[in-house]
Amino acid sequence: MEIIYLITPVLTWMVVGPIKFLISSVRYRRWAFDLVGNGGFPSNHSAVVSSTATLIALREGMGHPAFGVAVTLAFIVMIDANSLRQHVGRHAVTLNHLNEGKKDYVILRERMGHTRFEIAGGILTGIGMGFLIYTVLGGF
Repeated sequence: MEIIYLITPVLTWMVVGPIKFLISSVRYRRWAFDLVGNGGFPSNHSAVVSSTATLIALREGMGHPAFGVAVTLAFIVMIDANSLRQHVGRHAVTLNHLNEGKKDYVILRERMGHTRFEIAGGILTGIGMGFLIYTVLGGF
């Protein structure tokens, strides 16, 4: 296995996470340590799968079967982020409201999925990271 295919998603995750933290901190006008995780702009998951698909397209070509697999995986991740996880977040809001004030109730995380805008930001960030990594580390 060529190490660049492992380095790309890891580096993308490591770059996008702090970007998301800084954007959330500016948006909420406080250090957003409690908002790190699922949800927010840009989508880490979308960035990771987009960077990997971009790298495959640049190195192997868009006609390569691995590119088709990468794009399929990217669509599954993005659809999941936009629909399923948003519904999970809505359920958490309802459950938290129903159990408000109850002793020993652990508050569920309400911010889960991504909006289309957050996913689009992740796609663009991922494509940019894929190009950057290909340009800098393309020989690995």
